[in-house]
Amino acid sequence: MCRTGRQPDPHDAGGGRVSGAVFAALLEDSAEELYESAPCGYLSTLMDGTVAKVNATLLGWLGLERQAVVGRMRFTDLLTVGGKLYHETHFAPLLRMQGTINGIALEMKRADGGRIPVLVSSAVKHGGTGEPLLIRTTVFDARDRRAYEEELLRARKAAEEARRQAEADRARLQDALAVLQQSLLPAALPQVPGVETAAHYRTASPDRLGGDFYDVFPVDGKRFAFFLGDVCGKGPQAAALTSLTRYTLRTAALHDPDPVSALTTLNQVLHEHYTDGDPRYCTAIFGFLETDPASGEVAVRIASGGHPPALVLRADGTADFLPTPGGLLIGILPTAPFTTAATTLGPGDTLLLYTDGLTEARTPVDEEEDGGGVLLYGDEALRAFVAGHAGSPPHAVIEALTGLLDDFGDGLDDDTALLALGVPVPGSRTGDAV
Repeated sequence: MCRTGRQPDPHDAGGGRVSGAVFAALLEDSAEELYESAPCGYLSTLMDGTVAKVNATLLGWLGLERQAVVGRMRFTDLLTVGGKLYHETHFAPLLRMQGTINGIALEMKRADGGRIPVLVSSAVKHGGTGEPLLIRTTVFDARDRRAYEEELLRARKAAEEARRQAEADRARLQDALAVLQQSLLPAALPQVPGVETAAHYRTASPDRLGGDFYDVFPVDGKRFAFFLGDVCGKGPQAAALTSLTRYTLRTAALHDPDPVSALTTLNQVLHEHYTDGDPRYCTAIFGFLETDPASGEVAVRIASGGHPPALVLRADGTADFLPTPGGLLIGILPTAPFTTAATTLGPGDTLLLYTDGLTEARTPVDEEEDGGGVLLYGDEALRAFVAGHAGSPPHAVIEALTGLLDDFGDGLDDDTALLALGVPVPGSRTGDAV
C-alpha cells in the first residue's frame, strides 16, 4: 500500500544521510561554544558575588567587555539601584537559606545607561564536604515580556478608565433623568379640606424616563381636580407627551369642571398633535372632589380613558372596583366616548388610582402545583391585597403597596404611579404624602 505525506525515517537510506548531517553539525559545537552563545545569560560568582565566569550572551546584552567584568565586578554591580536593594533584602537571604531561587524579576544596567528587565534563577554549588563554593546564575531577557505586561497594564488601565467614565456618565444621566422626571410630577400634593392624600411613583429603570403621571390641584373654592395616567412609550418623547397631557388636563379642568369634557379636550389635542406619522396616546382617569362640610363626606365624579378601574376601599373592610365603562384610549380616534362614574367617600373610605405597572408585574408560579413559570399579578390579586388594608388611611395604603412593589423585585417591568384619596376618620390627623 502506498503511503502519502510520509516523513523521512532517520533510519532510511536517504533520510539517514540528512539526519546524520544535522546531528554531526550539532556535535561540532563544543560545550564552551554552547555556553558562550546560549540564548540566555550565564554567569558564575564566588560566594561574595565576585563574577568568576560570564558568557558572551550576557556581555552583549549589557555592552560590557569580559576583562572589565570577570574578577573586577560583583553580581550586584550589574544591577540597577532598585535591583541591588531587592537583591540584598530578598534575593540573597533566600538563596542562602534555600540554596536555590527561581524566576526572580530584576533589572540589570547597560553600559550605555539603559536598563534590561530580566528573570534570574540562581543555585549554590557545594563541595564534597558540603561547603558552598560558588553561585551559578541564569539570566533570561524579559524585555519582550515586560513590553507585553506593560501593554496589558495600559489596556487594563484604559478599560478601567473607560468603565469609570461610563459609570460617571451613567450617574450624570440618571441625575438628569431624575430631575426631569420630578419636573413631570407635583413637588407636593396640596392640602385638600376634609381629604387626606398620598402618592408614590416608582420607575422601573433609573436609566430611562417613565411615562406615568398624576396630579391634584384646586379648581375653585369648593372643588379639587385629580388625575392619574400613563402615556405610551418611554424616554424623551414620552416625557414630552406627559408634559402636554398634564398641562392640557389642568387647563381643561379650569375651563369646564366636568371629567368627560376634560378627557374629550385631551383626546382632541393629542389626536391633532400626533397625527403626522407618529401616533401617540395615553390612558388616564380624571375626576373631581367636592367635600360636604356638614357631613364630612366627599363626592367623587370620575371618567376614564382606557385606564385600569379605580378601587374604592371602604371603612367596613371591603374593596371594590369603580367601573367606568366605554372609555377608549385617549388620542387614538378623533372623537372618543367617555362616561362619568360617581361615588361618595365617607370617613375611613379611600379611593385608589394606579397604573398598570402594578397589575402587570410578573410573579413566580409554584412549580409543584402549577408547573412553574410566571404570571401577571392582575386586578383581582390587587383587589384582594388592598382589601386587607381597607379602612386604613391613604398613607398606610400607599405604604403597603410600596412594600408590594419592593417584593416584585425584577418582576416589575414598567413604571408605577399610585394615588390615594381618602376621608379621615374624625379625630385623626389629615395630611399628604408623596
